[in-house]
Amino acid sequence: MTGIVVQDVSRAFGTVQAVRGATLRAEPGRVTGLVGPNGAGKTTLLLMLASLLAPDTGTIRIGDVDPAVDPLAARRLLGWMPDALGAWPSLTARETIVTTARLYGIEKADAAARAQQLLALVGLGDLADSPAKVLSRGQKQKLGLARALVHDPRVLLLDEPASGLDPEARLQLRVLLRRFAAEGRTVLISSHILSELEEVVDDAVFLVAGAVVDAAPAQAAVRAWRIRLAGVTPERLNADVWQVASNLGLAPESLASDRGAVLVGFDGEEAAAQSLRRLVEAGLPVAEFAPAQSDLEHTFLALRHTPTSAATPTPPPPAPPAAPPAPTGRSATEAGA
Repeated sequence: MTGIVVQDVSRAFGTVQAVRGATLRAEPGRVTGLVGPNGAGKTTLLLMLASLLAPDTGTIRIGDVDPAVDPLAARRLLGWMPDALGAWPSLTARETIVTTARLYGIEKADAAARAQQLLALVGLGDLADSPAKVLSRGQKQKLGLARALVHDPRVLLLDEPASGLDPEARLQLRVLLRRFAAEGRTVLISSHILSELEEVVDDAVFLVAGAVVDAAPAQAAVRAWRIRLAGVTPERLNADVWQVASNLGLAPESLASDRGAVLVGFDGEEAAAQSLRRLVEAGLPVAEFAPAQSDLEHTFLALRHTPTSAATPTPPPPAPPAAPPAPTGRSATEAGA
């Protein structure tokens, strides 16, 4: 089994420190997401893993191979899919795969068979004989994935693989990535589409200002939840805000709204569950009660507020409710009177 181990890796470009003492692991049989804002160093880190850049300090292991010491051995183990295809535009999709296979030493007949198989796998069978230059952004991403798979690698490094894909193609990509993990491959994927990562990753590594950061404090931060009452209309929304606030012991002006729902910050799932119980016991017709962001989005946004992040801060979610008074037993009608 072949995994990835990165230990205290740094890389600078002149005075710009792109990666700072990064340490992480990506295990075989799992999909690991590399998450961070623009300029966090994700692509630089992937380039070092792919043996295309050497680290200034630290060590990298792809299995037992150091890509900086033996890049050819590393490239036999890994499949690299950059954010942009960077292929030969005059070649067809089929020729691109065949040529890549031949560069890996695959015999001509086997290369042709492999191209046919991979183009079908990524949904480019009908475009096999189309020049790469006429393919759309999403189709080029598919071709890039097929090219990365040509030598059946045990490790996959994917930089923004879902960029430009339509919803159906994104679903197909998620299925493929889970299949690769089930086959025992190591998959490391970088993406800004956090909702897509949420559906596919087993583990997440957060990179902020070039450094891997501990996400535990951010995960424990106050989290916004959406509360929507049945039958909400624009005219009724203010009344719904008032009802939610009054039953949770909050000031209505402290709450926000979003697409017909009231946003309330809770300090953990237990606090959210207790508040839901209060609303139901008060007779409010709760039609939706769910986190406003996915786990990855919540953690990512919270990390952007840490002192180590250079990102522009965004408004935090509403403050958690204070301990509300015991229920008064009033009905929803009385509460809204």
